[in-house]
Amino acid sequence: MEKTNVFKASLLGISAISALFLATPNFALAHCDTLDGPVIQDARKAIEAKDITPVLKWVKQHDEKAVRAAFKKVLAGSAKNHEAAENSFFATLVKIHRAGEGAPFSGLKPAGAVEPAVAEADKALASGSSDALVKLVTDDIAAGIKTRFEHAAATYKHKDESVALGREFVEAYVAYTHYVERLHQDATGKDAHGAHGEHNKHKKELDHSKH
Repeated sequence: MEKTNVFKASLLGISAISALFLATPNFALAHCDTLDGPVIQDARKAIEAKDITPVLKWVKQHDEKAVRAAFKKVLAGSAKNHEAAENSFFATLVKIHRAGEGAPFSGLKPAGAVEPAVAEADKALASGSSDALVKLVTDDIAAGIKTRFEHAAATYKHKDESVALGREFVEAYVAYTHYVERLHQDATGKDAHGAHGEHNKHKKELDHSKH
């Protein structure tokens, strides 16, 4: 029974984090802005091999012409201005990639400027094992539930002693139940579009509850 519960928790963690990334595209795509992100990594490979092929998968077909033009400038540039030409190409490539995904671009970010879960997701793909990723996500989910539960449970004991204490409980209760609800909705979402809709709906409900 214990192994079954651990397995279910792992699946919940994977589903929740996956749905959360799909439901918030700007957050997920932000990884592509970093100098050590997958887009720039492929761009460096392309420049080194003098072959643009590795980066074309990151852009839409109708954007290939602009990317090819920027790539040619890098190869044609002098050694003195090579770094500046590279950075210009990186910025152009990422900007076009994000535009194709409907996301804004505010400039390249330094290496390491990415959420731990996303970094671990990349490591999982490279290693062929998701064990470390599952542990990271499920540990954080478990800690998040436990923290909110303990606060709600503590205030529950005194909720009827006064209006002030009752309101303190209500605030803790809302934070606790909404957190659990959001996790479960993300974990059981039928598809990215459905998850996105649920996420936006829930966000509106949370924003409304604050007023």
